[in-house]
Amino acid sequence: MNITIREYQERDLNSCKELWRELTQRHRDIYMDSSIGGEDPAIHFEFYLSKTNLAGLWIAEEGTMVVGMAGLLLNGEEAEIEPIVVQTEFRSRGIGTQLIEMVKLEAKARGVGYLSLRPVARNVEAILCFYRAGFSLLGHIDMFLDLNEDDGQAWTDGITIHGCQFQF
Repeated sequence: MNITIREYQERDLNSCKELWRELTQRHRDIYMDSSIGGEDPAIHFEFYLSKTNLAGLWIAEEGTMVVGMAGLLLNGEEAEIEPIVVQTEFRSRGIGTQLIEMVKLEAKARGVGYLSLRPVARNVEAILCFYRAGFSLLGHIDMFLDLNEDDGQAWTDGITIHGCQFQF
């Protein structure tokens, strides 16, 4: 497998929309919620491209096929990797790690002091990948209160922080 990492080009639009759909479907699956992302989640990729703090977007390609992407959002001296997605059949082959390394290099070149990412809590596969890539510091934690307790949302036990048990 020969993977090339390169900058996003306009010709990548449809491939990246498909990756966005796949990312949304992953979130739908792990949260068992088909409403995540709305009826056409790919439209959100176009909104993403219009972000004023989008500093770059990189594509992972095998041959001429786009198999992954990662973006860099700048916020002063801080930056965020958003999104990062690799096609399901290409996961666990180091492609995500290659994309992360490219974004880390770009962030350093731009003088970024802190680089973050925000995986959803149930995406254990992604969290483990990010941890292996060096993301071992915690900054912020999003905490939720489910006001729709009767909606059938299934929460999972299993995370302890500062002695407190959380569901995710």
